[in-house]
Amino acid sequence: MDDTNGQVVADGNGRGNRLDQLNNPTDVLIDKETDSLIICDQENRRIVRWSRRSGTTQREILLDNTACRGLAMDDQRYLYISDTEKSEVRRYQIGDKNGTIVAGGNGKGASLNQLNTPRYVFVDQQQTIYVSDSDNHRVMKWNKGAKEGVVVAGGQGKGDALTQLSYPEGLFVDTLGVTTCFVNSVLLVQINHFLSSCEDCYLYECINDEQPTIRTLTGTKIILSQRQ
Repeated sequence: MDDTNGQVVADGNGRGNRLDQLNNPTDVLIDKETDSLIICDQENRRIVRWSRRSGTTQREILLDNTACRGLAMDDQRYLYISDTEKSEVRRYQIGDKNGTIVAGGNGKGASLNQLNTPRYVFVDQQQTIYVSDSDNHRVMKWNKGAKEGVVVAGGQGKGDALTQLSYPEGLFVDTLGVTTCFVNSVLLVQINHFLSSCEDCYLYECINDEQPTIRTLTGTKIILSQRQ
């Protein structure tokens, strides 16, 4: 944590579509079982896996021809991918090329069974899916097997009121009530905190060059700091 210099763990070879290159990666997760990174390589329209093991350069394409934006993995190692063009989230087993629609998939729209440019995804231990439904200015919750979702944040049109969102991006759900949120010195974020059942849903929004702001609708403690 005292290291002031970062280390390149993926790419560093310039923008491109070779297996040792990325083009506008938008999300990444660590697959502990294979000790690898799974990366949403957005502009190359693919999901790639890069080994983290020392001395290896193993890389492979897990899925291609997808307008991916966000990634998540559940405890059973199912992969969840948001597709901004199809306005859906699909669940994949590693190696599966087709997947199963688990949120959206009914065309672009604002109905409860639709999404509009879904960005990032969070999946809990019950395989409940939370999606930042960006162009609908809301966060949706889809229970496992559900045919439609439930609005858990926003959904009141674009705006800066406490009941509104504006093109929501990343999110995560905290069941403990206390979380640490990190920002860097370049990207400042606004954190909106909403309560959904017994779970706390935190939402990140860029607020230009202003200081980071914390909005809370409950008394949950939020710690905002810079990643070291």
